[in-house]
Amino acid sequence: MKTLTIRLTSPLQSFGNEATFARRTSGDYPSKSAIIGMIAAALGYRRDDKRISKLNELSFAVRVDQQGKTQTDFQTVEWKKNTRKVTYRDYLQDAVFMVGIGHENEKIIDEIRKALRQPKFQLFLGRRSNVPAGILDLKSFSDADPVTVLENMEWQASKWYQEKKWRQTKDDFVRHIEIIADANLLPGKRIMMTKDRVKSFNQRNRQYGYRSVAVADVKLKNPYVEQIKADMDFKKLNTDHDPMRFL
Repeated sequence: MKTLTIRLTSPLQSFGNEATFARRTSGDYPSKSAIIGMIAAALGYRRDDKRISKLNELSFAVRVDQQGKTQTDFQTVEWKKNTRKVTYRDYLQDAVFMVGIGHENEKIIDEIRKALRQPKFQLFLGRRSNVPAGILDLKSFSDADPVTVLENMEWQASKWYQEKKWRQTKDDFVRHIEIIADANLLPGKRIMMTKDRVKSFNQRNRQYGYRSVAVADVKLKNPYVEQIKADMDFKKLNTDHDPMRFL
């Protein structure tokens, strides 16, 4: 199996959860259907394209590297003539996620990688206003499934967040980082069902089926520790001096 990882970061992200006219909440991490939607947009598939359902076959896992804070926005809409109503939208602020998608056919992964580099339609993280923070950071791995890749990949949180975590714990490692994946990628773990299998993206008739997922957690080294050591070595090299010699 070949795996492609995608680092998702943006000032705001939002992934479909509970949705009513008055309020739309966000899940705590990217759903598989949201990533399928992004890939379909990159490939140039329209909402009613039957090829979208084939993307459900991709193996999927997501690692929560930097938990976002929930922010709520409100909008005043005129839903009937001279009748206005306040609606609410939830977003995840300053979150970072590592997504892994895999397939036994390496050409499919290569095609997706190329499309994400040169997308046919705009890419967004949950809502059209939530564009990625720059060019997507993509990496490919041969002969490895998404969970194996994410279990061994360096922690990808923002530098300021890495420093914050180290100052809070003084621990070289970051613990209990969640990986949520297709259940078959985490054998032996407790299985849960989530309504996240794409049937239709049609705006008038969106449909989702159930798929099984499982959760694991990993311990990763904090890269900030290496930065501290490098800074200390640099200071040692630059503190052996005689200030009186300038006199």
